[in-house]
Amino acid sequence: MLKYLLPIIAVITLVSCDESYTPKPRAYARVELPTPKYVSPDSNSWDCPYWFEYNNQSFITLDPRYKDSTCWYNIYYPKLKASIHLTFDRVDGDLNSHIEQSRKLAMKHIAKATKIDEVLIENDAERVYGIVYDFKGETASDLQFFLTDSTNHFLRGSLYFNVYPNKDSLAPVIDYVKTDINHMLESFKWLN
Repeated sequence: MLKYLLPIIAVITLVSCDESYTPKPRAYARVELPTPKYVSPDSNSWDCPYWFEYNNQSFITLDPRYKDSTCWYNIYYPKLKASIHLTFDRVDGDLNSHIEQSRKLAMKHIAKATKIDEVLIENDAERVYGIVYDFKGETASDLQFFLTDSTNHFLRGSLYFNVYPNKDSLAPVIDYVKTDINHMLESFKWLN
């Protein structure tokens, strides 16, 4: 009798242990975002024709790829793995080509963007004019902009993250850095 009972118990045990496995959803690490404190570039070492305030959680470095070009900087957020790339050029009767080049670089993201918001910048008191391109969707860059005084200076900026672009997990960080960029644009002025 035990000879027949043992296989029956084994079969019942194996059949009753049918466990369906459901994987857990992917979780993202929580990022602590400190309250921004804004500072300006060190006036002793800053030799550019523009000035702005930036978050002290970031730092400004000269873009190593363009050491010969003056005033090409990166604003780097090490904890967020974000960079704002700033490129500066003098305008010599070629403002339209600078604007068109900036627009073309922004529109390269149109294939992945679900929407592109364009925000016009007009600060007559400081002679700062430009456009901010705010991308929605799985684009490589989340925001790009250009600023000009319409006669002598042209500055282009672009925001990139050094991580896989997952907008759901990056949303708080993107909003944090966009707030910093908005502050930068509001405090921006050309120096004579």
